Amino acid sequence: MRYAEAVIRLRWLILLFTVAVVVVAGAGMGKLGFNNDDRVFFSSDNPQLLALEEFENTYNKESNVIMMVEPKEGDVFTASTLGAIQELTEASWQIPYSSRVDSITNYQHTIVAEDDLVVGDLVSDPENMSADELAKVRSIALGEPMLVNRMISPDGTMTAVVATILKPEDKDVIMEVDAYADKMVEQFKSDHPELNLYLTGAIPFDMAFAEVSQQDMSTLIPAMFAVLVIGIYLFIRSLAGTFATVLVIVFATIAAMGLAGWYGMSITAPTGMAPIIILTIAVADSVHILTTMLQEMRRGATKHEAIVESMRINLMPVFLTSVTTAIGFLSMNFSDAPPFRDLGNIAATGVGAAFLFSVLLLPAVMAILPIRVSKCATTMANRTATERLGEFVVSNKKPLFIAMSAIIIIMGLGTLKLELDDKFREYFDERYAIRTETDYVEQKFMGMDIIEISLPAGSENGINEPAYLNKLESLASHMRGAKGVVHVNSITDIIKKLNKTMHGDDEAYYRIPDRRDLIAQYLLLYEMSLPFGLDLNSTLNIDKSASRMSISIKDMSAVEMRQMEADLADWMKENTPDIYSYPTGISLMFAHISERNINGMLTGSALALVLISGILILALRSVKVGLISLIPNLFPAFMAFGLWGYTFGRVGLAVSIVSVISLGIVVDDTVHFLSKYLRARRELGMGTEDAVRYTFKTVGKAIITTSVVLTAGFLVLTLSGFRINLSMGLLTAFAVTFALFADLFFLPPMLMWFEKGNHYGKKD
Repeated sequence: MRYAEAVIRLRWLILLFTVAVVVVAGAGMGKLGFNNDDRVFFSSDNPQLLALEEFENTYNKESNVIMMVEPKEGDVFTASTLGAIQELTEASWQIPYSSRVDSITNYQHTIVAEDDLVVGDLVSDPENMSADELAKVRSIALGEPMLVNRMISPDGTMTAVVATILKPEDKDVIMEVDAYADKMVEQFKSDHPELNLYLTGAIPFDMAFAEVSQQDMSTLIPAMFAVLVIGIYLFIRSLAGTFATVLVIVFATIAAMGLAGWYGMSITAPTGMAPIIILTIAVADSVHILTTMLQEMRRGATKHEAIVESMRINLMPVFLTSVTTAIGFLSMNFSDAPPFRDLGNIAATGVGAAFLFSVLLLPAVMAILPIRVSKCATTMANRTATERLGEFVVSNKKPLFIAMSAIIIIMGLGTLKLELDDKFREYFDERYAIRTETDYVEQKFMGMDIIEISLPAGSENGINEPAYLNKLESLASHMRGAKGVVHVNSITDIIKKLNKTMHGDDEAYYRIPDRRDLIAQYLLLYEMSLPFGLDLNSTLNIDKSASRMSISIKDMSAVEMRQMEADLADWMKENTPDIYSYPTGISLMFAHISERNINGMLTGSALALVLISGILILALRSVKVGLISLIPNLFPAFMAFGLWGYTFGRVGLAVSIVSVISLGIVVDDTVHFLSKYLRARRELGMGTEDAVRYTFKTVGKAIITTSVVLTAGFLVLTLSGFRINLSMGLLTAFAVTFALFADLFFLPPMLMWFEKGNHYGKKD
């Protein structure tokens, strides 16, 4: 083979050129940065993102840091605890980009003094408050609908200090805010050991995305590398071969990640898994080439002859598997989530680099390194085991076909138990403080998921219209009774409170006034009395033609949240159509991401299937064999989802990408099996049964090796603290394992059945 001869002849030049290419490409890794913005999961044309951006253009683009204070004994209404809360409130104004701080101590309480409206902090001098004054504060706070289940728990044992952050475009600022808040919280804990303090909110959640990427890359990549090195050596029993393979996979990973940096991509929780995926899939090409080469040398061929023969036999199959695997990853560009597109493109680049290095660098390095092949007992036992396995399959083709068909059907039925659902917060497991502390806070009282609505009044200053406010109140009352809703915040709460205050705190006046001028007067007096930073700009738009309603919910899955959104829309269209507006919010955006992603990936999967099928039919030069190959390629993912349905039931965002990833990967073993089978039939003139035996003898060990390595690689992802990565790794490991069984025990019986009457060379 002229190509292989040229590679051997130019081995040193190829080695130097490859190193130079990797150095240049790898320099781009310095441009990779961690993206800690949760909005990175949404494309620029995502309708939920567009709705949120429109909302933010009206009421400011903001985020928050939430600090929850819980006395270790008693409730928060003691002089010392209220003093600590006031201290934390004042300190929170110093958080970078803080535009507002809310707590029970600076809640703007209203009273009437000598016919004048007086607005001031609920707590002003807690250290000097008497028992009666503390009791009065407790009564006011726990009786105020604007505070209970929003700023304080119903039993008064936990309260919130919320710092509103004007969210900047610079992602580094999020790190600055989070670092400052962390330091401030640690200092507060040190100063007040009698209090528990929990840190949550949108900014800490943003940082959790960066944290999970950094932690996974720093722990899982070394673990994966160790698994690969040990696994490769145990299977091929060659130090030189192990070194050359490691060189290929490391170079492929560096090149792919470097090119991602040059292209301007960033590291997110999903793309942080790219190095592990590339390290895993890059092994396959090298293993097949090395296995054939070492087999030839054990038969007596020289190293030179073995390299040439291995390249002759494997070049086309390796090329085909690389193309089909790349197609699988590239079809992730149909994903609605940009990080998964980036992951697909990086992985596809890694596949391409692995192919080039496997057919250039690998044979060149093997030609340089000294190789000693010993016919050790372990190697012979392994080779004999695959031959015995082939004989077993040939002798039991009918029972195996029936048994595998039954297993496929039984496993596939598990897909009926699958429930497509997600919980945004559960993307992170319990090893992350943001998850455990947020879970605890929500359990105590506070709904951490917020649905926002901007409700139009129809004209400038239209929010003063009693009819408009009554519609708002009707909507708020309806939502307060909805399942999962713990609080609804609306301008109507303030207006009702003002009306009650101006009428001697008579409960009968806790309602919307009937006169527009009175409402306008109340709001004017109230706004003029508010201190800096606590105005109504976050509740009303500039010309007061719209107001904001915030609906706090807790313990809701994505399906339940989407159902609430639909019910809310239906109710508004029927009861308040003139103030209807599209609900929005980060939580609602994530509630839609799985559904939208699956719709896109169905298209990607279909296209990948068509392309891969066409390539296999053309490359194998047989429509029948090409179509037969689809069966062991399609069923593994189907069976993996079935097993997931039996064992876990609920599946989220990961399901939308596993199908295309697994389709591209599981094709590899099928291609290598069929290429050796057709070589036996066409070149050696063997019948179907002898061709199957030959295939097991020549490629059985390599297929098992690559499948075990792939499974181990994707199982490493299950150690991730990011549930999407964990689910993706486990599902893909399931699919690869099922693909191995399908290629060994289902594909051969089908070939012997459907190919029985075909003649390629000698008589069958």
